[in-house]
Amino acid sequence: MDDVNATETARRSASSMSVLPLEGLPMFAPGVSIAREVAAAARRQGIALAKSDVVVLAQKIVSKSEGRRTRLHDVAAGDEARALAVESGRPAALMQLMLDESQELVRATPMVVITRHRTGHVAANAGIDASNVEGGAEDAVLLWPVDPDESARAIRAELKTLTGAAPAVVIADSLGRAWRLGTMGAAIGAAGLVVVDDRRGETDLFGRTLQATLVAVADSIAAAGVLVMGEGAEGVPAAIVRGMGRYVGEADGDGAAAGLRPVKEDLFR
Repeated sequence: MDDVNATETARRSASSMSVLPLEGLPMFAPGVSIAREVAAAARRQGIALAKSDVVVLAQKIVSKSEGRRTRLHDVAAGDEARALAVESGRPAALMQLMLDESQELVRATPMVVITRHRTGHVAANAGIDASNVEGGAEDAVLLWPVDPDESARAIRAELKTLTGAAPAVVIADSLGRAWRLGTMGAAIGAAGLVVVDDRRGETDLFGRTLQATLVAVADSIAAAGVLVMGEGAEGVPAAIVRGMGRYVGEADGDGAAAGLRPVKEDLFR
């Protein structure tokens, strides 16, 4: 992603970052254009989107827009799902959805179910969530977008058509972290952004060569956006992050998948 990578000088320069919540967005439904609603919300707040901006979007609104809502009542559970339901204490239909959405079931206990999602991301419950899912059905849940990176690219392209600017786009969800309490915003989809800044080979303040420094840029920006957006009843599912333009470029890039550690490097297997 050569045209996105910052120069060493830009990397080392100090910068400030600001995060602007986008308010007044609707309750998204299948077919509602996220790009159009984001552009309209920005105009109402007097914000002119710039090519150096990063638009952070909650995964839920992307899933809703793409029709990824389903009901457990409509899911037929197989034998494996029913066995896992006993083991984990969760509904068999939910376990079936997790199996359908995953490459691998890493661990299933009454405390937590950890999966490797079919996109490669490791997440609890295969990213399936029931919070902030409207529609009147108690068993309604949301699945992740089919291809979060492709979703980010499509939203970015539409934003450029609508506004003339092509800000980077990050689709964020709140994921847990090994050996840490709490969740944190992480990028599950990205376009137009350096996802991981490889600084190996550069030197520190004392001239020592950096041996293992990989900066998780997309995840850091997702985390900042989620802090402003909130995860409860705030009703703010999008934010604009400014000041990170050195990581934004014309090309869409490889997406959030570029930040996944290869399975062969999994030290806990």
